[in-house]
Amino acid sequence: MADTLGLPAGGRYHPRHRRTHVLQIMTAFSCISLIGPMGAGKSSIGRQLARTLGYEFCDSDKELERRTGVDIPVIFDIEGEEGFRRREKVMIDELSQGDRRVLATGGGAILDPETRQRLRERGLVIYLETSIAEQLRRTRRDKNRPLLQTEDPESRLRSLMEQRQPLYRETAHITVNTDRGGLQQLVRDITRALDEWNELR
Repeated sequence: MADTLGLPAGGRYHPRHRRTHVLQIMTAFSCISLIGPMGAGKSSIGRQLARTLGYEFCDSDKELERRTGVDIPVIFDIEGEEGFRRREKVMIDELSQGDRRVLATGGGAILDPETRQRLRERGLVIYLETSIAEQLRRTRRDKNRPLLQTEDPESRLRSLMEQRQPLYRETAHITVNTDRGGLQQLVRDITRALDEWNELR
């Protein structure tokens, strides 16, 4: 089972403690990987978390698009999901070896057992948990998600969650719910969780 610290939204930092927390985190972790379903906020939260920690930010999907020169849906169309997963695995293998890096992964990256193992061994893994309702709200206008191009996105999301949630929980060291709270608050929740995890190690 994954070790988790479920943090309620609405926690507060005293400003004078913030720098101490950030410095402890910066020296404790190499790669911080974010996992979770589509719409959980991995990219937006990851970018702000990296900025807060002074880390590099990488998004495995965006990097794959940059290197191939095509969008993810095009890769799905040409190579199918299996072809995309092969490329994704290689990309995450490379990116997860970075130092002082926050890595946002695709929602299905944890389907591969070697990827799950590598993420856990190479750094700290955070599961950004969110509800189906929030996923629907956040992705309803996004046409860049091949798995949601269906007449019933809600059923697809529920099916994906049923399959993937046990793997998210198995892989994660820390779980943070992203349903409530603005971006800055969620990043504060995560840095607090990282600080607490560092103290427990």
